[in-house]
Amino acid sequence: MAYYVYKDTGGYWRWRLVANNNKIIANSGEGYWNKSDCIHAIDLVKGSYSAPVYEA
Repeated sequence: MAYYVYKDTGGYWRWRLVANNNKIIANSGEGYWNKSDCIHAIDLVKGSYSAPVYEA
């Protein structure tokens, strides 16, 4: 798996998480004005591995 950062058509930074089979399995869901904010969002996702999972 790998994270990819890119600029969308509106000029905002976004990220996507791509599996080994090249399928997108997660994305930022919002655009970021600064690339550093986009990278920070990736770090937040990476750091949430111990977050609980609830059934809705």
